[in-house]
Amino acid sequence: MKEYTINKEKCVGCGTCAAICPEGSEMEGDKAKIISSAKIEECGGEELCPYEAIEQINGVELEEDNDE
Repeated sequence: MKEYTINKEKCVGCGTCAAICPEGSEMEGDKAKIISSAKIEECGGEELCPYEAIEQINGVELEEDNDE
């Protein structure tokens, strides 16, 4: 399963993620907070945030460089 976090420096507190995916994120003060990575994934993952503040923290596929 993918895990997501909020990049607090990119988050402007607009609340878009919480409005679109209330089961996956909520506002905590003036910043968003992930409450369910599974729900964030169902709602669209990183694409939920217009400011690119939702970031995946695992499951990153690395390209293999076999040209050596």
